[in-house]
Amino acid sequence: MTYTQKRSRCAGCHDEVYHQGCGGSDQCWSFKTMKMVWKKEVHIDQIPPWTQKAKRVPSCYHRPQYVYLSPNMTR
Repeated sequence: MTYTQKRSRCAGCHDEVYHQGCGGSDQCWSFKTMKMVWKKEVHIDQIPPWTQKAKRVPSCYHRPQYVYLSPNMTR
């Protein structure tokens, strides 16, 4: 996977701002060690069971008001 392909997976991540040069950095501190993993994205207000499908995201990916669970978790 190329640098650009990897970076495109970071879109929407809370730390993605660091790819844009904010804070004096030109790259997110987790980018070099991140791996692509399957996670279930669950909003903090969502009531179980969590039946949405898992999606492939960087291991360090996080968005405000969401949690990322293992793909087989339903509650």
